[in-house]
Amino acid sequence: MSYEDSGKTTTPPRMADVAKLAGVSKMTVSRVLAGRDVSQRTQKLVHEAIETLGYLPDASAGTLATGRSEFIVALVPSLASSNFADTVRGLNDAVSGHGLCLLLGDTDYHLEQEALLVRTLLRHRPVGVMLTGSAHLDETRRLLRQAQVPVVETWDIPDDPIEQSVGFSNVAAAAALYEHLHQQGYRRIGYIGGASVLDHRGQQRQQGYLQAVAAAGAQPRVMEYGESPITMSHGGESVKRLLEKWPDTEAVMCVSDLSAFGAIMECHRQGRRVPGDVAIAGFGDFEVSRYCTPTITTVSVDPYRIGRRAGELLVASAAAQRLGLPRAQTCDVVEFQIMAREST
Repeated sequence: MSYEDSGKTTTPPRMADVAKLAGVSKMTVSRVLAGRDVSQRTQKLVHEAIETLGYLPDASAGTLATGRSEFIVALVPSLASSNFADTVRGLNDAVSGHGLCLLLGDTDYHLEQEALLVRTLLRHRPVGVMLTGSAHLDETRRLLRQAQVPVVETWDIPDDPIEQSVGFSNVAAAAALYEHLHQQGYRRIGYIGGASVLDHRGQQRQQGYLQAVAAAGAQPRVMEYGESPITMSHGGESVKRLLEKWPDTEAVMCVSDLSAFGAIMECHRQGRRVPGDVAIAGFGDFEVSRYCTPTITTVSVDPYRIGRRAGELLVASAAAQRLGLPRAQTCDVVEFQIMAREST
């Protein structure tokens, strides 16, 4: 007998249909799906009926029975960013071998959107949550702590971690890039970033630049332009405005490689040589930085490693929680590297 034979082709198969085809009760089907003690013969009948009908068990019912779901929540500021995409790929590789799937959320750099996504997705009792950055609303922190779900913050080193973190200091990385340019002989160094305070990592990079400028006894040259996420077009307009205001600028640090690419293209349009007339440096080691002409000096981090390590920490914390053991409180610091290329 097939599901089509029953004449019920207009609605999805239900547990009652599985029970009828297998010749057992709905309670027995439920016990089989929950992995409870049922004879092998009965298990075989139920699974054959499920296969024949194409029945999909209700995931929420399984969550209620076991107290846990089968997914990890991952919240990123932008799904369009290759770095955040690589972070998610690393996270998925770490958790998929444990039978876990990902639920992705795009916060669009808004803390209110992050809080809304956290509130909504926690209702499904995820195994763990990966956040991007360390800036969150108090509501987000409260919800996560009340839910007692494992949490890993990424791409930053939190001063007040919710639980665990995997990241690096954006302040230190930007300061290191400034020092690299200073060692190359550049003295009049500017910085271009976004005008929005929503990009907290961008704000931290600007802070690193300002700290390095002060340490060098120089004067800051900061041009803030554009809303997050910062794009190539923002970089082009920003460098144009910066060079109009400070025409003797020797080098420009950019909040990201996309911004740096846009700045280089604008310099080409103006007939300025890079790095002959002005050097340009980016941040993030995006693919565009390696194939731009000239190739872009940048700060390199390993987004895949960040995601994979976050996944490993979440899986370990979830396992400890199931066993009634204390969850680890780990802060993994990821190394960054200055990639000196043709643009400086």
